[in-house]
Amino acid sequence: MAPTMQARHRRSRPALLATLATAVTALVAGVVAWPATDRAEAAPATFAHPGVTVSKGQLDFAKAKVDAGASPWKGAFDQMIASKYADLNRTPKPRATVECGSYSNPNYGCTDEREDAIAAYTSALAWYFTRDERYAKKSIALMDAWSGTIKEHTNSNGPLQTGWAGSSWPKAAEIIKYTYSGGWANEGRFRTMLRDVYLPKIINGSNSNGNWELSMMEAAVGISVFLEDKASYDKAMAKFRTRTAAYVYLSSDGALPKTVPSQNLDTKAKIVNYWQGQSTFVTGLTQETCRDFTHTGYGISAISHIAETSRIQGQDLYGTDVGERLRQALGFHAKYQLGEAPPSWLCGGSVTRGLGPVTEVGYNALHTRLGTAMTSTQKLTEQQRPAASNNLFVAWETLTHAENPS
Repeated sequence: MAPTMQARHRRSRPALLATLATAVTALVAGVVAWPATDRAEAAPATFAHPGVTVSKGQLDFAKAKVDAGASPWKGAFDQMIASKYADLNRTPKPRATVECGSYSNPNYGCTDEREDAIAAYTSALAWYFTRDERYAKKSIALMDAWSGTIKEHTNSNGPLQTGWAGSSWPKAAEIIKYTYSGGWANEGRFRTMLRDVYLPKIINGSNSNGNWELSMMEAAVGISVFLEDKASYDKAMAKFRTRTAAYVYLSSDGALPKTVPSQNLDTKAKIVNYWQGQSTFVTGLTQETCRDFTHTGYGISAISHIAETSRIQGQDLYGTDVGERLRQALGFHAKYQLGEAPPSWLCGGSVTRGLGPVTEVGYNALHTRLGTAMTSTQKLTEQQRPAASNNLFVAWETLTHAENPS
């Protein structure tokens, strides 16, 4: 039982000082929880735009590098412009009902929606970097095609699909609305699509594997920024904080990982089963590490995107447990992605690699901006440049975030 306030008051000054010293030592050693672990950050009084994953300052920094022909930005830009997503002849393929089953079976409009959303974002970036109005108009045409058609997402993967596509749409919309002066007649209809078709499907989260809820909250946070919806922003951020703490393990969490209360993972056996049979917990391990690195990469990427959006909006999560979990997860998986053999206690001594182009945003925030040494993550990030797209919700992050101090 915890001591009463009266009992606490009777503690001597030397005892209190000793307790404080112990607590400080433990914090420095990283064996107690980081501050604000369970506290959601509030929406800003005024939203910053463009402000979903990439800011105007970051865009301007990268544009100057591209204009100067500097590496790696110029190569990353050339890669983007040569991709199918920057094709000015692209024909959108909207559907009223996008039906997505498990592992894309069935796939009725799922790939089309995700790729049209990435194309809208790609075209918006191409507009910003080239100031060629055709790209802005193409981005708008893609957004308009879908906002005039889609009514729902169905089947088992519907929530995840909504999260993936819904992560790209607001990134495109933010750049177009706040940097293109040529007009967007159907912007209101696009807002209605995000509010009525996307947000209700994702805002209440998911009890599936953690990458689901993280991607869904990425979309919810981005949509909330574009809609300037403080209530949905706060709700999404609260779920994000809880899920991130339950997705990446830190030794300061205790003997077992943190859990999401609604999942009722109230025994060690349930937790081990949910963590893909992994019973040894070490700092940087994620809930899906022993599933495969690809799904783990989805989760890590969404964490970095939300943290970056939050920073742009004035609440820097990199100094909280979110930043520490992101740093540790990146480093832990980067070394095995680079080829290090896993020990026998990790996933039975065998991991399924394929982390994907997901390290740039987190690496830039923690290394470039904050000066944190990240040897394995740095090696992997530089080896993978220029990072392209995972064709789901990640695109062109060497271009937008490499060595970007803004």
